[in-house]
Amino acid sequence: MDDALILKYASPVPRYTSYPTAPHFSETVGQAEYQSWLEAIGPGEALSLYAHVPYCDRLCWFCACHTKQTLRYDPVTTYLAGLHREIAAIGGRVNGEAKVTALHLGGGSPTLLRPDDLIALKQAFTSHFRFSSDCEISVEMDPNDLDEARHDALAAIGMTRASFGVQDFDPVVQKAINRIQTYEQTRDAIEASRARGVRSVNCDVLYGLPYQSLSSLEATIDAVLSLAPDRIALFGYAHVPWMKKHQSMIPDESLPGIVERFAQMSRAAEMLVAAGYEAIGIDHFAKPGDSLAVASREGRLRRNFQGYTTDSAETLIGLGASSIGQFRQGYVQNMPATGEYLRQVEQSGLAAVRGYLLTPDDRLRARVIAAIMCDFSFSFAQIAGEFPESAAAVIEEAKLFRARDTDGLTTIADGVFRLTGRGRPFARSVAAVFDAHLQSGRGRHSVAV
Repeated sequence: MDDALILKYASPVPRYTSYPTAPHFSETVGQAEYQSWLEAIGPGEALSLYAHVPYCDRLCWFCACHTKQTLRYDPVTTYLAGLHREIAAIGGRVNGEAKVTALHLGGGSPTLLRPDDLIALKQAFTSHFRFSSDCEISVEMDPNDLDEARHDALAAIGMTRASFGVQDFDPVVQKAINRIQTYEQTRDAIEASRARGVRSVNCDVLYGLPYQSLSSLEATIDAVLSLAPDRIALFGYAHVPWMKKHQSMIPDESLPGIVERFAQMSRAAEMLVAAGYEAIGIDHFAKPGDSLAVASREGRLRRNFQGYTTDSAETLIGLGASSIGQFRQGYVQNMPATGEYLRQVEQSGLAAVRGYLLTPDDRLRARVIAAIMCDFSFSFAQIAGEFPESAAAVIEEAKLFRARDTDGLTTIADGVFRLTGRGRPFARSVAAVFDAHLQSGRGRHSVAV
């Protein structure tokens, strides 16, 4: 893999957790459409719920999430009251026979919530939605927030998957990103979760961080492996200071270059695979018996706003400020500003302010892009069967790309467009070939490696 090839395919492109991506949402889709989509959910339909907690007791400078720092709990209490109102309003519009198969608490730092508030939040959901008996409940965890009472509360709400943000254990890197978190803190938090019966542990690791080197990343990977997580997400740091102003606290000159980022990614992936983890998509690794690895082998891997998932629910309802929902009809996003979000849910119970109505062409391209991101391939016959009136154009685009692909990133054989081993690290760039919206000029993205 020569440097010129890496640089050629490192141009900024979306991460493709949706298609079209959020920069293409608009105010033409709002409250009225959202309400009709909620009311169209049928009995027995599987639902996935995401609740956003946009608060942290410290602001990590690398973070690109919608969150804010608070050293007082009063704003959190006020926000939770609004979130409870939204839960009740949406639950009242959704068919009572629909089943929640997954609940994800994210942020921000949901573990910032006090124990009684964590329990009350879960009770609000179960009061207004019907949960399946095997519902997966996942929570994003900050070890700095956790104590015995919070661990007990997380067990009480039935948490099945704990996701720990590690990023990097090197003290120099941690100082540069304002995320001080020791190995011992992380180990103890994982052990406490496992002792209370959590079935799966995920650790997030970042490459491309300030002052990070191959040797420091190798040390972090070794430390993470000693914790034996069931899944590991290996993300490239997305430096987007034009979108997240606090990232300007990270000096540009402290960041590794694109070729060095690629070397970090490759070395970390090599170590994880050597340790027995299976590579999943572009940035996840899982033990062979983990449900994510099983789904990948069986062709059931999916991708949503939380990344790779086994969640098969077609409908994802996002609750809280800035949350995005996904429906058969399209996407909808809540008001990002917490104050305005609270005003809107006080007024109507809903806070949708923008979204996107899918066209037939969007559905086809979303299917192709998801297949590239999850399976590194798509079948011409399969998409022709699913989209008989429009598949021909995309198939021609695939053939044209292959004809011009002098770098050996792809092949076409037996009617299947497939990324080669050389092409897989550039899956985002290949997926972008089928993105009909990318050249519209909306949104700026992080580098593709």
